[in-house]
Amino acid sequence: MTTVRLPLFPLNSVLFPGLVLPLNVFEERYRAMMRDLLKIAEDEPRRFAVVAIRDGHEVSPTAPGMPDQTAVPERGPAAGFGDDPVKAFHTVGCIADAATVRERADGSYEVLATGTTRVRLLSVDASGPYLTAELEELPEEPGEEAGALAEGVLRAFRQYQKRLAGARERSLSTGADLPDEPAVVSYLVAAAVMLDVPARQSLLQAPDTASRLREELKLLRTETAIIRNLPSLPASELTRGPTSLN
Repeated sequence: MTTVRLPLFPLNSVLFPGLVLPLNVFEERYRAMMRDLLKIAEDEPRRFAVVAIRDGHEVSPTAPGMPDQTAVPERGPAAGFGDDPVKAFHTVGCIADAATVRERADGSYEVLATGTTRVRLLSVDASGPYLTAELEELPEEPGEEAGALAEGVLRAFRQYQKRLAGARERSLSTGADLPDEPAVVSYLVAAAVMLDVPARQSLLQAPDTASRLREELKLLRTETAIIRNLPSLPASELTRGPTSLN
């Protein structure tokens, strides 16, 4: 079992290998993380792990009624994640490699990272200025009939795109070529289809590429059928969803 210890960046979204992740970093714990990443030589990977926050957990605590202006906000690396932070996160995440970490004048950071490798969360350490985690790297196994399934998923995805473009009353851009490598197809489609966090998380932690593609084929057919039966809606209505604080 290959394990690695990395800084941990929880989000209200799921990162897939090969996908680009732009971040607006403003909380002090994550600013500290970025300062440490910048100490790593530019020719070395500046890696951190991204995990999705489970439903019912938030980056900062909230309460009903008017905000208490005298209350001291919860601070620290585990703020908002409870006494045992590992329970607040999904157990499978993705390593991100920060290609760009740019500090702004106000001390916040603009970060552009790319997902690389799936990992399983083993433990979380909150003793430093930000969370770190012990992680097990997960290999991407192809599974049975991954190639044929990828072809079927690509056909279904193109049909989904056409239906979605029609529902949004906009033209479909087909300028970009879609990949044909099964694992890449599976991650691209998982990120591109309009799904909630639990559905995306289920795809991320699929045991192999073929299993992920089979699930995507079902999802694409279902979503396409739903869109086909919807009245014409503004794009904002179709894409409405929770906004990540980072």
